[in-house]
Amino acid sequence: QLVESGGGLVQAGDSLRLSCAASIYPTRAFGNYAMAWFRQAPGKEREFVAQISWNGENTYYADAVKGRFTISRDNTQNTLYLQMNSLKPEDTALYYCASDRVLFRARAEYSSTQYADWGRGTQVTVSS
Repeated sequence: QLVESGGGLVQAGDSLRLSCAASIYPTRAFGNYAMAWFRQAPGKEREFVAQISWNGENTYYADAVKGRFTISRDNTQNTLYLQMNSLKPEDTALYYCASDRVLFRARAEYSSTQYADWGRGTQVTVSS
C-alpha cells in the first residue's frame, strides 16, 4: 500500500513537499524498485511527473516540472518525496505515487502501465 500526503491549497510561487509512505513490503522490498510521481488534472489524462531509480542515483522529470520539482527517496524509511517549488496554477492536479513493476530499473520509464502499485493520491491546488 502506498499512501500520499502533503498536498494542499497554495498560491502561485509557493512550495509544497509531497510524501509517499510504502507499506506493501517486505514481500516487495521498497528499495528494490524505481518509484514515480504522476498527476491528473480534471478532464485530463494521468501524466508522468518524475521518476527515481531504485537506488536513488538516477532521476527523470517531465519538461513541465524540470528545474522546479525534485524527487528523492529514503529507502531506510520506505518513503518517497516530491519537493515542488515555484508552483504554477497549471500544476493543480491529484498527485499519485507509484511503484515500478520491474526490479532494479535504472532507465527512464514514463508509461503508467509499467507501474504496479499506486496510492490514492493527494490533491495539490495552486491559485493564481
